[in-house]
This record gives sequence, C-alpha cells and structure tokens, in this order.
Amino acid sequence: MKKGQVYEATVERVDFPNKGIVRTEEGSVIVKMSLPGQKIKLCVNKLKNGKAEGRLLEVLEKAPLEMEPLCSHFGVCGGCMYLSLPYGEQIRMKEDQVKRLLDRCLEEQKESWSWEGIKGSPEIYGYRNKMEFTFGDEVKDGPLSLGMHRRGSFYDVVNAEECCIVDQDYRLILGAVRAYFASYPAESGVRPYHRVRHEGYLRHLVVRKAVHTGQILVALVTTSQALRGVQEETLIRGFRDTLLELERTGKLAGHFAGIARIVNDSKADVVQSDRTEMLYGENFFYEELLGLRFKISIFSFFQTNTRGAEVLYDTVREYVGVSEGGDGAEGKVVFDLYSGTGTIAQMLAAAADRVIGVEIVEEAVWAARRNAEENGLDNCTFIAGDVLKVLDTVEEKPDLIILDPPRDGIHPKALSKIGSYGVDRILYISCKPTSLVRDIVEFGKFGYAVERACCIDMFPHTANIETVVMLSHKNLIA
Repeated sequence: MKKGQVYEATVERVDFPNKGIVRTEEGSVIVKMSLPGQKIKLCVNKLKNGKAEGRLLEVLEKAPLEMEPLCSHFGVCGGCMYLSLPYGEQIRMKEDQVKRLLDRCLEEQKESWSWEGIKGSPEIYGYRNKMEFTFGDEVKDGPLSLGMHRRGSFYDVVNAEECCIVDQDYRLILGAVRAYFASYPAESGVRPYHRVRHEGYLRHLVVRKAVHTGQILVALVTTSQALRGVQEETLIRGFRDTLLELERTGKLAGHFAGIARIVNDSKADVVQSDRTEMLYGENFFYEELLGLRFKISIFSFFQTNTRGAEVLYDTVREYVGVSEGGDGAEGKVVFDLYSGTGTIAQMLAAAADRVIGVEIVEEAVWAARRNAEENGLDNCTFIAGDVLKVLDTVEEKPDLIILDPPRDGIHPKALSKIGSYGVDRILYISCKPTSLVRDIVEFGKFGYAVERACCIDMFPHTANIETVVMLSHKNLIA
C-alpha cells in the first residue's frame, strides 16, 4: 500500500471515535466520516507504524440502513455524524465500540465482569441545553452566517437554523439574531471576527435553556474593535430588543432569564469573558435534576443533555448502592475527583458521612459550593485545585472514590495516588473510552478489576458516548 493509492471498498465497522475500518487486498485502512455498510472510494493519505489512514473521496453506495436525515445541514455541518442512521443502529454501534475496547483490555478477566449494555437518551432530538454558535460566512467574503463550522473547515461557518439537536426556541433565536446583524452593511464594521487576521466584531452566540423551567440565557460575544457609522450602544440595544420581541409576540415556548453581551479580545477561538454586561435580567437560571436545584450561569459546566444526565446519575447511584431516598453509603467518606460543579457529589451527599469534591476550574468550585448551600447540604466540601496536588493536602481517607475526568483521562501520577488509597471500589465515568481502557490497565497494577460496566448515550447522532465502570479491589473480591 502506498500514499495516494485509490481504493473502492465497503466499510466493515466503525471504531471509536468515528474511525471507519475498510479492508482492501493490501490491508485495512481507517477512513473517518464513513458509516458501516457504505461502499466508498478512498485515497490513502497517511502510512505510519504499519497503519494506513485514508480520506473519503465519495460514497458510492449508501449503507443498507441509511435513511434521509431530518436535518438539512447534515453532511455539511461538522456537528452530527450518525444522523442518517436509525437511532437503534446508532446506539448498537456505540455499544459495540465500547465493548470491543473493554474486551481487549480485560481479556485476562474473561467472564469475571458484567457488561450491562447501553442506555439510550430519553430524547434524541432537541436534547441539548446549551449551544455555542459561531459568526462567520459560508464562503469567503460571503453573507453573514451564524451556526456551526463546516465539516473539516476551520473558517467556513454553516447557518444552522434547522438544527435538530436543539429545540425550536434555539432555531428562532438563531434566525432572528443572524437577520438582525445581517441587516447592517459590511462597511459598518458589523462583520464576523476573522480567526487569522484577528479582525472583526461578531464572534459567538451562546444559548442555554433549562429543561424543567423553560428559562433561557443568551450571550452575544463580540470583540471591542471599533465600528464605523453605527453607535455600538444602539447596535447592542437593538440586539436585545430583537430577542425580547420574540418573547413578547409569543413565538418562544420558554422565556428569557437573562441577555448578556460579552467582550472577548482573546486571539484564541474560545468563548471567554474579558468583560460581561447584562442587557436584561440575571446572569443565571435554575435547573432541577433528580430532586436537586442547580444555579447555572452562561459559563457553568452542566451536562448538555439534561434528560440524559438523569439517566447517567441514576446509574451512578445504582452502581454505588445508593437508593433514591438517600440510603446506602452511611458513614462513608466519598471523594468526587474532577467534580465539576459538584452534581455527583450532591447526589451522594444525603447518603454519605462526608463528600469531598476536587476540581481545577475555580468557577465550577464556586458554583458547587453555592449549589450545595441552595440544596441544604452541609457535608460537602469542594476544593479548587489539581487533583494531583490537592490529594497531598487532604487528611481524610476515602471509603469510595468517584472519578469523572476530562477526555484525556487521569494524569499517571494522580492515578498512582488514587490507586494507592486501596479503597474497595472506584467508580469511573468516562466520556472517552480509549482513555478509560488505558487507565483501567493502570488501575490493575494497584489490584483493581472491572466488576461491571455500561454506557449511556448522552449525545445522540454524534460520535461521543459516556461509559460507567465500577472497579473493585482484589481484597474485596477475595
């Protein structure tokens, strides 16, 4: 096999994340953006360490189960990968991906662990409670667009006013905001921020909506660069009034809790705040989750699929043996490491003697403390800092450890400290199964084996999946 060779072949399967496996006479090739059962034309563009990667040139024949996607942006927008597959096939494929990875790393355990399958999302359309849309253009110097990046492109932005993973309120807001700013001529300076030249005014639009209360937060993210021929105050006031008109005329199912303007002059293509100005209402709303109440701001971390999060956290409680009424962890000290805004810690607090959460993002820790107070939980302590360093300062010893690390998993030195506690059980929640299986192998060196595992589809139509694994120490098994 050589670089530049073109093949026609059928995709055998798709490995995590979104790696189509195609077999040719000369060997197998990884081709992203492909679906199992498709006959494709590919070009080999990378050969390394005996592995070949190819670029999808053309889909010659659709997969037998492919259907017409609900969203007109599918295939152009870089968001959803599997929207053209029936949902049952999507979750079957994701379950197979995770199970193959676990089987491979647990080969020596054989039948001594329990695989409990996949739990689908209660909602497969309109499930997201937060979106970050980007201002740009679909073609160079073209009309203003507001939506998602074009698949495979750093620059082009596709209008996403028919996006089906958000509800109708998002789509109405998106269309109204794009039309408002598009009404200003390019010479006014009301143009999208250029990510290479670092010029332009409009950067992002952030929209959040509470599932249980219907409250909506919207934040317009701009630079501080000067406009020409238009007063910035007038422009921003018009943006606010455009949104409020949607609510006043009854077009929205929800209602605005707050509207903000954020100034961000960072060169990085991220949503962050140098300065925030509230144009209407408050900078937060409340959401409810399994009997608890959470205060959420524009930047708060919160699972983006609320109904899916309820499934995930119900699974966590069941795995650690905590009942819905709050029994099952009496007298125990629980460490919730990489705790985010402390959602899991608070779910377990009623059943534990004490819960200690550790999170490196300070704003998330402030939110966790505030939410614990709102929920009347006085046995939760949240510490801001790197898990690797914080564990050296905590005097208490845990009885149970909960892990929900970032996508790249646990730092090897932090894993060593966690494994050294020798607790009976460790619950590991992972949003990247390839990182999870690497860490499982390392925990094995400290005497831990997988007891049971399952996965939960928090992100329908995308390549992402959550996995929950209970690790038990050999002393407990014995």
